[in-house]
Formats: sequence, structure tokens, C-alpha cells
Amino acid sequence: MKFETYHISSDIKKNLSGLGFKRPTDIQFKAIPSILKGEDVLAVAQTGTGKTAAFAIPVIDRIHRMKTSKKSFGIKCIVMVPTRELAAQIGEVLNELSRHTKVKAFAVFGGVEQDRQIEKLADGIDILVATPGRMFDLISQGAIRIHQVDTLVLDEADRMLDPGFIKDIQAVKKMLVQKHQTLFFSATINKEIKKLAFSQVKTSAIRIQISPEDPVSKNVTHFIMFVEMDDKRFFLRRFITDHPEAKIIVFVRTRVRAERVAKALDRGGIVSVTLHGEKDQKDRTLAMEGFKEGVTRILIATDISARGIDIPDVNYVINYDLPDKDENYVHRVGRTGRGVKKGIALSFCSTEEKDRFESIQTFLNKKIQVIPIRKKDYDYTVSLSHEEASIQEMIREQEEWEKGRKKRNKTK
Repeated sequence: MKFETYHISSDIKKNLSGLGFKRPTDIQFKAIPSILKGEDVLAVAQTGTGKTAAFAIPVIDRIHRMKTSKKSFGIKCIVMVPTRELAAQIGEVLNELSRHTKVKAFAVFGGVEQDRQIEKLADGIDILVATPGRMFDLISQGAIRIHQVDTLVLDEADRMLDPGFIKDIQAVKKMLVQKHQTLFFSATINKEIKKLAFSQVKTSAIRIQISPEDPVSKNVTHFIMFVEMDDKRFFLRRFITDHPEAKIIVFVRTRVRAERVAKALDRGGIVSVTLHGEKDQKDRTLAMEGFKEGVTRILIATDISARGIDIPDVNYVINYDLPDKDENYVHRVGRTGRGVKKGIALSFCSTEEKDRFESIQTFLNKKIQVIPIRKKDYDYTVSLSHEEASIQEMIREQEEWEKGRKKRNKTK
């Protein structure tokens, strides 16, 4: 089936065609008809399979038809997400899919000034994409009114329904009209979250699950190397040097680790950018935009970037640190191999992380291919990196000395 045959607005079909969408993915094929009927949906599908469009297309179509047939004012749909970057991305997708229609979408999130967001909201929007904190701030100020909302979408539903967010979700649902549609979309979900999701709907939700036995796209090939914790930076530097054209996301556990790895790469003459929750939103946005546009080809990130972010043409995802939660492995490696493209996920596993590795393999229900490292190659990589680092330090010292000399000459 092609999108041309769907009973949706011709304007949306035009937008889909312009974006290169010809046929629906499995999740889109199964979810769109139920959403168009107004049914509650719990959809679980692999990363990179088009879940955003699966709810965006029918939601935009319904609001567009509503506004075409009669006057309609106010927000009709809220899409709640766990991170600022995901909010901005989904806002962009909604606006691309709603061109030439009467539908307006806008994303609000923290870390930026409220004034521009309040001005935009005053102009009138139909779909609100939001992180909970900023949304509640704006509701309390009267800038957002949600009494006409009849569709609530929880993207990354497993995260949105965990203890950190569930009270926010319950608070929002109490503000909505009694009869409203609830849509849950996620790449991973466990029994507890699934039970909680069903408790949040008044009717039996339609459950759609694509490839439940393999949560990761078949386009991703998995490898692992056993490397001691203190030596990981040397192997990362060598890998990047050996793949000079590759676009790479390196995942670490903490913001401190992210900055340390970036500095280690910098000492080897490798430029990278970091992305984590302690950075200002402006810096986070610049880092993400620079990486997307190819200004920088190495992004070092915490799990803040593991969920839902769609970055074109990422060749490799490297788990510098194995994630603390099994499902985060799925979200991390889902940044590559998206759509029809192939990708590679490479993990570095230290002795103290071997239990984590076994747990991840069990979660994936598959063996991850081990890349054996001969002792000779291991020792060479470490010694080579030490040598390169020393040369770089010498160059830096010389440059600093030259700067100091020029400065001293000016003051004489």
C-alpha cells in the first residue's frame, strides 16, 4: 500500500511525497488506521522505524479536517516527551508534515527564555509538543490552555510512564476532557510499564508490537571489544583515526566522562563536541546542529541523546561505557541503521562491565559478535596512543611558548 491510497488530506500526501515518504513502514501501516478511528493505541516498534510519523500523520489529518469543516480554536493535541532535543525534533517533523494544511504545531521546553514561546502560543497552535516541566510552568501562567485537548501522545512511553514522569502524566490527564484519545509509542516496554499504560486509558487500547523478539533494527550489526577501562580512550582514538570520514556517536555514562573523553581526543588532535544535561540549552542546540550538519563528525553524549533523536547518516555508535539499563542499549544503538540504512554498534567492555554485557545479550536475545584483540595489537594501540599524546603535548607546549614570546615582545 502507498500513502496515495490512504484516506488522508491531499495536502498531507503532498508533504509526504516531498519528504520522500512513499510507502508506510510496518508501524505506520498498523497504527495509522486505528488512530484515525479515534482508538487508544499502545505501539511498540524498533528504533528508526518511523514512529513519529505513525502518530503525526493521523493527528494532523484529523485536526486539518476539523478546522476545514468548522471553526476550531485552541490546542487539540499534546505530545509529551522526556527531553528537550526530542521535543524540538518532533516539533520540526510535525511542521514539515503539516505544511499547506491549517494545522500549526509548536514545541516548548526548558533551558530557553519563555517570552518567545509565550508569544508563539498567543498566536494560536493546534498541536503542542512539550517536556513536562516547561509545560506546567506555562499552564500555571495561563499561557497554555488544554481544556480542548482530545488527544494525548506519550512518545518514549516507557520513559514517560516511569516514576520520574508518571505523576505529571496523571496530572495532565485530569485536566483533559473526560473522553480523549491516548497514544503510547516506544521502542522498548516491560510488563510493569505495559500494565501502567493500560491503566491510563478508559477503553481497551489497541496493542501494536513490531518485531518483539528483536528490539533493535536488523540494519544494525553489533560488535564488542574487551578493553580495560583506562585503555578505552586509546582504542577510541585509534578507531576514529582509522575511520576518517565516519560520523560517530560515542555514548558515555556521565557528563564528567563525556568531557574527559573529549579532552582525551583533543590531546590526540581529534575535534569532537559533547552533549549532556549540564550544558546550557544554547550549547546543546549548537552541538546537535553542528553534528547533524557535518561540521563535527564526533559527538560524545550521555543517554540524553539516546532516545528518539533522528540524526542522518550516523555510521557508528560506540558504547564507550556500557549503559546501566539494558533498554538504554537499544535506544543508543538505534541512532544508527535508521530507515533502510545500515549501521554498526561497537561496545567497549571492561572487566568490571562483563556482567552488564551478559545482561544486555540476554535482553537482546542474541549473541553480540566479539572482536578478538591479540596482545600484540592491544599493546601497540596503547603505546601508539601514548606516543601520539606525547607529541601533541610537545606541539601544544611549543605553541604556548610561541604565544608567550609574542606577547612578551609586544609589551617591551
